Amino acid sequence: MTIPFIPFAEGEAQLDWLGLTEALARGHDLPKAEIGDTFLYRDPDTLLSRSAWIDGMGLAVKTATIFPGNPANGAPMVNGSVNLFSDRDGTISALINFHLVTKWKTVGDSLLAARRLARADCKSILIVGTGTVGGGLCEAFAAGFPDAGITLWNRTRAKADALASDYPGVSVADDLETAVRSADIIITATMSSSPVIKGAWLQPGQHLNLIGAYRPDMREADDDALRRARIFVDSFDTTIGHIGEIQIPLDDGVITRDDLVADYYDLAAFSRNSDEEITLFKNGGGAHLDLMTSRYILDRWQASR
Repeated sequence: MTIPFIPFAEGEAQLDWLGLTEALARGHDLPKAEIGDTFLYRDPDTLLSRSAWIDGMGLAVKTATIFPGNPANGAPMVNGSVNLFSDRDGTISALINFHLVTKWKTVGDSLLAARRLARADCKSILIVGTGTVGGGLCEAFAAGFPDAGITLWNRTRAKADALASDYPGVSVADDLETAVRSADIIITATMSSSPVIKGAWLQPGQHLNLIGAYRPDMREADDDALRRARIFVDSFDTTIGHIGEIQIPLDDGVITRDDLVADYYDLAAFSRNSDEEITLFKNGGGAHLDLMTSRYILDRWQASR
């Protein structure tokens, strides 16, 4: 049997953002995933493997190598692959490009929340941070909210200008506070360890979608933002105790565990109580989302053959 390898460009050509969010929703109707992470280090290099098993869907192991010295030699810093296995007999089903899975998982995760927590009449989207996932966010949120305009903000204006030039109609903001106050949806995808979004800037009816923070010492929104919002996460298991965005305000007594309304295993709870409330979603990721995304990619790939 030939095991398919799905490369980035050929795999992406078969995908659509709304279809992925629907696949992620269906994945959470299955039994809760078992997940596990393994880290190996050789300073300054890292091998990271994230694995997941969902009964009824299968197994996936996503492995990344992070070699910080590679760019100086003209090679990517991050490389890897995703191995997808059959739930029926454990045989390998596909090898999928690491960057394809990462892009679509990360952005699709946030789009699923926004489609349920943002107001239906949203007209303006602000993307804060124009790094690795910036392009995917432009594509996905344009598909999810086709009547909304997209604005970018980045600490380095030239990087925002460069990304905007790839997406006709996308504009660039100079002042972050002004841009936040005027947006219906605010998406943060920065590498900041200290908050870039202040709760005092938030307006009734907004949806704040936080992607960037992934370590215990990182956060993108301040305490006031969490106090003012109804808070949702993609997974309690990958956010509580792991990511500063949630754990620091929990430890400091700013919020309590009861303030976390739901994760995706209670997707029916992802809804607004009113057009005036502020909703906040923390994207924590996790290997179970890589598995759901990989299965969606393989299904679309096979359907196209």
